[in-house]
Amino acid sequence: MPTTPDAPVASALTILTEEERLFQQSVGRFARERLAPHVRAMDEAGQFRDDLLREFFAMGLMGIDVPEEFGGQAGTFFQSILAIEEIAKVDPAASVIIDVQNTLVNNAIARWASDEQKKRYLPLLAATVTGAYALSEAQSGSDAFALATRARATSNGFSISGRKLWITNAAEAGVFLVFATVDPSAGYKGITCFLIERDTPGFRIGKKEDKLGIRASSTCELIFDDCLVPRASVMGEPGKGYRVAIETLNEGRIGIGAQMVGLAQGALDHSLRYAKDRKQFGKTIGEFQGVQFELAEMAVRVEAARLLVYNAARLRDAGQPFVTQAAMAKYYGSVIAEEVASKAVEIFGGVGFTRDYPVEKLYRDAKIGRIYEGTSNMQKAVIARALLDPAR
Repeated sequence: MPTTPDAPVASALTILTEEERLFQQSVGRFARERLAPHVRAMDEAGQFRDDLLREFFAMGLMGIDVPEEFGGQAGTFFQSILAIEEIAKVDPAASVIIDVQNTLVNNAIARWASDEQKKRYLPLLAATVTGAYALSEAQSGSDAFALATRARATSNGFSISGRKLWITNAAEAGVFLVFATVDPSAGYKGITCFLIERDTPGFRIGKKEDKLGIRASSTCELIFDDCLVPRASVMGEPGKGYRVAIETLNEGRIGIGAQMVGLAQGALDHSLRYAKDRKQFGKTIGEFQGVQFELAEMAVRVEAARLLVYNAARLRDAGQPFVTQAAMAKYYGSVIAEEVASKAVEIFGGVGFTRDYPVEKLYRDAKIGRIYEGTSNMQKAVIARALLDPAR
């Protein structure tokens, strides 16, 4: 797997601190040396290797901005974004595992959990336990709060019944953030977030989806059948789950933007190497202006998307408003990932359409970017509202 070429001109937003640069290089080296040899086999099997997941933990990639007191790396949100991008250059399926763990699960617990919950779960999530974020249901996609999963109060806690669909990391996860409604009449104000462990009675993992792309990342159904949990499993307050979801997903969208930028950069890297090696009519195809122009357009789009992602992440770390910028980063990152991966297949020609070369996988992996953690239309709605009503 080729290394990422140095950009000809460094932009202000892409300038990294020495610590960030070394971190980025370390993650990139791991991705090329340890991850790359297994990408094709994992894609075909539809399963992520246990040993690689253990290496993610050993490198600290599953607890990047978890505080040291809880066994984490005490890094920044921006470093999580760098890790997601670097891993996605080699395998977007692997990057989404790190993405969900850091930008959704760890982030939500760090902000909303009680001290007791933090002490219990953050050390596990930083060291050995994968987390999953369970919001989506059959009738609850873009309408995220149309939840049918019900949490009924009992003398000791809650009884949860219902089903969740399309839950990332579900096959590997030991801890789940589960959103259910305690009061359907209250609408979104009845939604509550629960921390539920895998071995809780009444809870089981259902069907694993057979997907078009990011196949090594597990996506499964969750089934709750009178799943009894104590009151201590509530994260935040009853009825405040909608706030947990909204605020966490805003940050998660920056992670998806980073995943898409990494994917697009990976496709561009493959295209550059192929353009230098492939010969037609007595010279490399990279010497033809038509191919040069395609590569130039790809590079411009990747850099523009990266700037949007980095800007949103920097704003988040600075404690500044970032919701609109996160929507822009997620929307545009997913658009250019699909476009650049498609162009990569064309540059490779006939072989690009085969599984003998890596770009067809990146093309398949790119499609999900426009769908999960908020469709492209939902991102455009967020952006439009901000434009029309800046004070909102």
